[in-house]
Amino acid sequence: MKANIGINDQHTQNAAQKLNQILADEFVLYTKVRNCHWNIEGSNFMEMHKFYEDMYTGMEEVIDETAERIRMLGHYAEGRLKDFLALTSLLEEEYTNNQQKQLENLLSDHETIIRNLRNDIMLFSDEYKDLGNADFLTGLLKMHEKWAWFVRSYLK
Repeated sequence: MKANIGINDQHTQNAAQKLNQILADEFVLYTKVRNCHWNIEGSNFMEMHKFYEDMYTGMEEVIDETAERIRMLGHYAEGRLKDFLALTSLLEEEYTNNQQKQLENLLSDHETIIRNLRNDIMLFSDEYKDLGNADFLTGLLKMHEKWAWFVRSYLK
């Protein structure tokens, strides 16, 4: 049944497409954090292993909530890896167990998502007239700002 939520069909279509791009970014970053978690080495192994685990655990909920926001608009959430890779704005780097490089890569990704979300919040609010999803994206922005700060705190 079609959602009758006060947003016209074109705006819900555009919002769902944008949310699917955000979902792709979240899933790709989640996977990259898992990779860091699995491959970290060094004298602070347990600290970083736990740090990465905390980050990806928090992101699991975000991924699910983002997909559910798309469904609330009456559209389907992407769920195939090839679709995520086609939609994401993030780049995949070479494997590394170097903590400095891992953190630099993750910081770059969080900051890319932060910049994108800042633009998307205004798009949802002003163009799509979708204040619910604008608020949702504001929550994502705050989360990524916090993770970026945490990651930045480890960098020299």
